[in-house]
Amino acid sequence: MKAIIVGGGIGGLTTALMFRSRGLDCEIYEQADTVRELGVGINTLPHAMRELAGLGLLQRLDDVAIRTDQLYYLNRHGQEVWREARGIDAGHDVPQFSIHRGRLQGVIHRAVEERLGPDAIHTGCRLGAFTQDEGGVTAYFFDRAGTHVRTARGDILIGADGIHSRVRETLFPNEGPPCWNGLMLWRGARDWPLFLTGKSMIVAGGLNAKVVIYPIAEGSSPASRLTNWAVLVKVGEGNAPPPRKEDWSRPGRREELMPHVALFSVPYIDVKSLISATPEFYEYPTCDRDPLPYWSSGRVTLLGDAAHPMYPVGSNGASQAILDARCLADALVRAEHPRQALLEYEKKRLPMTAEIVRSNRRGGPEGVIDAVEQLAPDGFDNVDNVLSYSQREAIVRGYATKAGFAAVPGLAAVRA
Repeated sequence: MKAIIVGGGIGGLTTALMFRSRGLDCEIYEQADTVRELGVGINTLPHAMRELAGLGLLQRLDDVAIRTDQLYYLNRHGQEVWREARGIDAGHDVPQFSIHRGRLQGVIHRAVEERLGPDAIHTGCRLGAFTQDEGGVTAYFFDRAGTHVRTARGDILIGADGIHSRVRETLFPNEGPPCWNGLMLWRGARDWPLFLTGKSMIVAGGLNAKVVIYPIAEGSSPASRLTNWAVLVKVGEGNAPPPRKEDWSRPGRREELMPHVALFSVPYIDVKSLISATPEFYEYPTCDRDPLPYWSSGRVTLLGDAAHPMYPVGSNGASQAILDARCLADALVRAEHPRQALLEYEKKRLPMTAEIVRSNRRGGPEGVIDAVEQLAPDGFDNVDNVLSYSQREAIVRGYATKAGFAAVPGLAAVRA
């Protein structure tokens, strides 16, 4: 049993570790010339952390991440809409980690090299085409200049090659570009004095204008943390064509961002000063794709952002890719034939992730902020008079249940 994994991101690398732990052979093909530790902060939720802990990575991640303990949802005026414990503090047996995306990828990448050997990862390999027959799959890889560099043969091929997936494009050639909702995301990170517990996460503002702040690593002193920030603002109409692929992840312009920052008031941290002090940051259009009718075709399937790219709310993108990897590996071990395994994997994972994609379009758990802001756009004296505790709880808990990380009852929520 051998798998061809297209894509060396978090999903592809985790899949390789899952396969290795179950005695399945695989090789990774990554189009970049090196597997680089790029990005800024992300959150890895307990259900995904449980899988990485099972792969023996918990201590390595603990060394480079922050154990998130509290999550605050605020309106844009800085008033508390919802607060809850997270990770261990919410009763889970593993933490929720706030971590630099590159460091998360780096930990998994190093584990792949240790356990599978450095020759298991082939960089500079851009997928050109693949064919399949009754005996397996053949994939053809090219370099950036268009020169054929490798041909790979395996029992299955897994497209873990992101939102611009070549594998997905081959399976669905008429799908078109990603869907853009008109929201632009600016992201950066800066060493900054700690706020609240030093492990807290803040989301302030609804879907059309919000700021997100949380620490992702220890700082230069015990009183500081490497602090991740993100500003998400609606700058265009929904259903508009997304910016050119070449413009994704480009350096942000301070003169464009700062007028949006003025929309928010956060009592626990000086957001304007934090962002102004960040020397370099980037902007991204927030795009997803419509859920697919199927992921698998014969011996080929999709995983992670190639299968279910979603808006960055609810801290779910990387976590769902990790869950995909576990599910697919288990299905392959149980099944008598690879095609049967891919269909079993798809049957379990596609409906759940499709619902998360749709929920994220409505704001996910952060929709509780939108609900309050719609009823009280100028703020409130008592949030319970705007939307009752049980109504707010239903929005947040409903999403956690759909996404598979519902906390232990009685420990998660804290009344404002």
